Amino acid sequence: MRISTRGRYGLRALVDMALNNPVEVTTLRSIAENQNISESYLEQVFTNLRKAGNIYRP
Repeated sequence: MRISTRGRYGLRALVDMALNNPVEVTTLRSIAENQNISESYLEQVFTNLRKAGNIYRP
């Protein structure tokens, strides 16, 4: 099975959120630093997730 780069980064970000701060709000900046991913690229990934309805937005 092949997963796109955007998909891999999205999964890495979600796993980072689950493992590091399961009950607290996590910033994209901290995820980007933890995973060594560009913050602007993560913004694009999370925008797509929000549009798809997969990310809770208070």
